[in-house]
Amino acid sequence: MASAQPTQPCVPQSDAELGDFLLRACHELRGPLRAILAHSELLAQGGEKEQSASLGFVINGAVQAGLSIDGVTEYCLALQIDRGTFQPVPMDLTLRAALAKLAAGLREIGGEVRYDTLPKVWGNLDRLIQLFEYLVDYGIRNRGAEALRIHVTAECRPNDWLFQVRDNGRGLQGRSLERAFRPFERLFDRQRPGPGLATCRVIVERHGGSMWAESPAGGGTTFFFTLPLEE
Repeated sequence: MASAQPTQPCVPQSDAELGDFLLRACHELRGPLRAILAHSELLAQGGEKEQSASLGFVINGAVQAGLSIDGVTEYCLALQIDRGTFQPVPMDLTLRAALAKLAAGLREIGGEVRYDTLPKVWGNLDRLIQLFEYLVDYGIRNRGAEALRIHVTAECRPNDWLFQVRDNGRGLQGRSLERAFRPFERLFDRQRPGPGLATCRVIVERHGGSMWAESPAGGGTTFFFTLPLEE
C-alpha cells in the first residue's frame, strides 16, 4: 500500500518556500491566460466559424484562470486562520454543509457519501467545511469506472481525533501520492484548479493537526487527518 506520511508542513516557512509557491501560482495562471490571448487574436482575424471556436477557448481559459485565482484565495485564507475564531464545531453538520455545495455534482455521477457519527472539534467552521468540500470534490474528480462511494469516519484517540475519508476511485500511487499535497500539482485530468490538497493540509495544520494519505494497489484513496480534542 502506498502511503504519504506528513513529513513537513506545506505552509511556506521561508522566503524561498514562499517564492516557490508564488512561482507555481504564476505558472498555474499563465496557461489559461495564454489561451485567452491566442484565441482573442484568432477572433480578430478569423471568419464566423473560427470565431465561434476561438470564443469557446477564450471562455474556458477565463473560467480556468478564475478558478485558479479562487483556489489561491482559499489557500491564503487557510494560512490566515486565527485561533481566536475557533468554536465548538459539529463535524457531522460541517460535512453536510460541504455535501450541500457538491449535491449537484454527486447526483450527476450517482455518487454517495456515507459517514459514521462524527464528533465536535474546536476549530474554524468555514475552513473545516472547506476541508470536507475539497476531499469529497477530490473523490468526484478522481473517480473510477464504478459509482463513487465515499465513507467518512472518526476515531477518538488519547490526544486527538483521527478522521478518515475513504473513496473507491482510481487512487494515487508512488510519487503521485507523495506529490498530492504540493501546491498546483497536476495528478489527473479532472483535477480542481488551484493549490488543491495543499489547502487541506494547511487547514489541518493551522488547527494543530496533521494530514496524510494512503492508496492501496487495488485503487481508492484514504485521506487521514487529525484534529485536537475539543477544548
